[in-house]
Amino acid sequence: MSTSRRKLEKQLERASNYAEWRAAALTLDRKTGAERWKLMDRSRRYDYTSIRIRLDRLRELRARQDNIGLLFNLNEGIHGNMGGMGSSRLYGRALYGTKKLVSDYVKEINDALLYLARPEVDDVSLAEKIDFFHRASQCYGSSALMLSGSGSLLYFHVGVVKALWENGLLPKVLSGSSGGAMIAAIAGTHRPDELQHMFEPSFLLEEVKRESSLWDRLSSLRPQPLAPERLREVLERLVPDLTFQEAYNLTGLQINVSVAPAETHQSSRLLNAIASPNVFIRDALMATTAVPGVYPPVMLTAKNVHGERQPYLRTRRWVDGAVSDDLPARRLGRLYGVNHFIVSQTNPLVLPFVRDDDGRPRNFLSGYGYAAGVAARAFINAGLDSMSGMLARVPTLERMANVSRSVINQRYTGDINIMPSYRLVDPRKLLALRSEEEVMELIRAGERAAWPKLEMIRLQSMIGRTLDGILVDIEQGLIDDAGVEPQMPAAARLQVANG
Repeated sequence: MSTSRRKLEKQLERASNYAEWRAAALTLDRKTGAERWKLMDRSRRYDYTSIRIRLDRLRELRARQDNIGLLFNLNEGIHGNMGGMGSSRLYGRALYGTKKLVSDYVKEINDALLYLARPEVDDVSLAEKIDFFHRASQCYGSSALMLSGSGSLLYFHVGVVKALWENGLLPKVLSGSSGGAMIAAIAGTHRPDELQHMFEPSFLLEEVKRESSLWDRLSSLRPQPLAPERLREVLERLVPDLTFQEAYNLTGLQINVSVAPAETHQSSRLLNAIASPNVFIRDALMATTAVPGVYPPVMLTAKNVHGERQPYLRTRRWVDGAVSDDLPARRLGRLYGVNHFIVSQTNPLVLPFVRDDDGRPRNFLSGYGYAAGVAARAFINAGLDSMSGMLARVPTLERMANVSRSVINQRYTGDINIMPSYRLVDPRKLLALRSEEEVMELIRAGERAAWPKLEMIRLQSMIGRTLDGILVDIEQGLIDDAGVEPQMPAAARLQVANG
């Protein structure tokens, strides 16, 4: 390895912000030949011929201002994975970005959508535009950020959310369980100027000093539970006392918190502004950090029509959602039309058994550990099935078996996965308090793990974000100019109906 390349790699490692990291990554790509690879269409990893033909056709139609033809071609389908261009393997060759053909195609689709939305394009009626953009948005889908259960690794999520937010890439749909839910709630209950302050190192360090024992409550391995009143004091500082609906009205972000039932034969819940608009977020966070067998289950409360707090499902109690639905992808898909999932995964029980986005093992653990995890899952499921009759006679054992089955059968990855560089976590670290230096290192680790994924996230979410913006602009224009209430997506109508 040349001296100049080693020097560039050190610059990459020492980058203090995304701009520095990006500059070093681009320079290294030129040094290693990855930049030449990006400029060439050809690759076995995607159908470059079809994408090139379609790109040239769209460019030609827009240059000729053939708006009817352009609309017809776009109506043939806007797909995030056309010809395999969404494959994570296309982002493993270069440090920054992927094939220029892919980025050019995404940009052309994006520019064509913005072009058609312009009022000057008047040979396509407004009704046709609205119909097209609604259908395109529904078919293309959108992105969500899912934050895993985390124990004392919670601050890694802070770094991930910080990196996404600072670069304008934080999705509108956020979900979390346990510690991940706390970070999702903080992001989804504060306006941009407030978040800017909360992401400053001085603020974060002050929180560490004020509540050094917070992680006692969040760690699933801690034998002595912290009094719930202590955690609520922390939540009172970090999360406003809002319902899910009120938080959505304030920020436009959809917070989703996973909770599991303490009783047997009950279903887990995903609390949000659609399914449980009047539930208080702080209570949901108390429930999702209540580890079964260690901390007492929690009763949720909601705001009634008089603005008063009252029990929500009075006879039910709730516990940590990570045991049943750590990453609720299917539910998010049904509620919001989400079909693209960004995952910040720090669950210490999961990290050794998951692979990188390209499916290749990063190290010994994620290779052999992954295979061992698959085999262990099949073995445990078979064993639990064979003992189902005996377990049914002992309710406590049956519940433990159901929790175990739920944990091992979940999917813990998404389309884009952001994970720590290490896969094994020292159990003593999960139990021990984090020093100020460790907290800041975890935040930096989250940021640094997110930086290599940002260009992939930008490209794969650009069209969805543009369609969302166009629909907002058109519908607001309808209200302002004609006083007509525009058609709302099904999820939004359901949200209004729930108050």
